[in-house]
Parts: sequence; structure tokens; C-alpha cells
Amino acid sequence: MPRSLKKGPFVDAKLLKKVIDKKPASTGVINTWARRSQISPEMIGFTFGVHNGKQHLEVLVSEEMVGHRLGEFSPTKKFLRHGGKMQKEMEQKKQEAEIASAKAAKAPAVAAPAKK
Repeated sequence: MPRSLKKGPFVDAKLLKKVIDKKPASTGVINTWARRSQISPEMIGFTFGVHNGKQHLEVLVSEEMVGHRLGEFSPTKKFLRHGGKMQKEMEQKKQEAEIASAKAAKAPAVAAPAKK
């Protein structure tokens, strides 16, 4: 459910205090744990270090992000891959292709003798 319009958007007070009356260029990364804070127009241009549970991921705020939450841009789960036989075959083919291209790139450099 969206937040009531009479309440207005939620922005963490401490976070807003760090942004007000400062310029984005002079301020470095602003680390925050307030993932639930909405991005307001005053935050455009600032870089936030949004905590994902393990580390702070840098998020550069742009105009399109206004109204979204900071946590949306700092995923908490890392996608590794889907499992299964088909996925393993695809990865094996990709690895073989990389090895073949590396050998092809290496072969002409070795085969060409130096001219005197």
C-alpha cells in the first residue's frame, strides 16, 4: 500500500540533514542504512552508499529516481545462476569458446618470426 498523501513522503531526518545546504560536487559518498527513505528532489546529484546488509553500494541519484526508495537500488541478494544440466552445458560451451579465442589470438604472435 502506498503511503497516505496527507503524511507526505518519508525521508529519514538524519539523511536529509546531511544533504541540505551542501553541494553534490563537494560532498563525497554519504553512507546510510536508511533504505526505506524516499528519494527527494534535493538529493539529485549526490552519491549515497546504501547498505545492503554486508557493504555499502554506491548509488548516484538522478532525476528518474525521485519518488523511489534508496533500497531499490542496492540489492540485498546476489544472483549466482540457475542450476541444472542445460545451464552447465551452456557454461562449458562458453568456456571452450573463450579458450579457443585465446589460443587463436596467441598463435599468430608466436608464429611470426622476427625479421633481421
